Amino acid sequence: MADSDSIRRFLFEDTGIRGNLVHLDASWRAVLDAHPYPKAVRVHLGQALAAVTLLSAIVKFEGSLILQVQGEGPLRTLVAQATSARTIRGVARWEGEVPYGAPLAECCGAGRLVLTIERGDGSPYQGVVPLVGDDIAQALGRYFEASEQIPTRLWLAADGSRAAGLLLQRLPSDADSDDWGRVGLLAATVKPAELLELPAAELLHRLFNEESVRLFDSEPIAFRCGCSRTRIEDMLRIMGETEVQSIVTEQGELQVTCEFCNRTYRLDAVDAGQLFAASTRHASPTLRQ
Repeated sequence: MADSDSIRRFLFEDTGIRGNLVHLDASWRAVLDAHPYPKAVRVHLGQALAAVTLLSAIVKFEGSLILQVQGEGPLRTLVAQATSARTIRGVARWEGEVPYGAPLAECCGAGRLVLTIERGDGSPYQGVVPLVGDDIAQALGRYFEASEQIPTRLWLAADGSRAAGLLLQRLPSDADSDDWGRVGLLAATVKPAELLELPAAELLHRLFNEESVRLFDSEPIAFRCGCSRTRIEDMLRIMGETEVQSIVTEQGELQVTCEFCNRTYRLDAVDAGQLFAASTRHASPTLRQ
């Protein structure tokens, strides 16, 4: 498909308004391959992944940007992560039936939206607002309003094979309010099918054919999970030798499954003994995958 697994920046000449378009294809399907999500969950998770990818392209950071939706309804959690290296991953948790086509706030119930920037220097930033709106785009719109961020609007769509999104942002003190209002009204005419099916250049021409728009080259997006043998080892050491050995004795082995990619790591009695011996002699145990 055109613009597959990519993000493209664009700029409205002489207006102080910028934007991004994202299409997630193989990267999105890799997320779906890990878990059998119901259709309603897929839509919200795909929109969340498109959204966090768009936002990661307008924030200067080295590390990861995490979008979380936490609620008390059948759709309990959405987690979407994008890194400064243009990689993504995501996961959702649900209980019971999540109504397809229902507003996000109805699916999640009372909840909150959390945006977290995890920088490489260990100094995270987090913003939290109540979950309000029919979908991720509206919830994020309320987030930007509540946190007095730069005016930003999003339009998102997702199905079983592709997730896509459009973002507009009014640059500080540069954009005339009339320009921002006009461009926003034009963008609001976009249909989900257009977001999912049209190449970036064609979509921008259809929406903004009377505006002067400069479209930049695409940047590739890829799925990549952050799990690794080393991370699992570190987590098990934090659990402690007594608890790890107890699980291995009771169950014959200890299994740790990554919630993002569904990869399972296994530890037997020999591995467990080597794991904690390694912490004193700086050796690495044999951890099978």
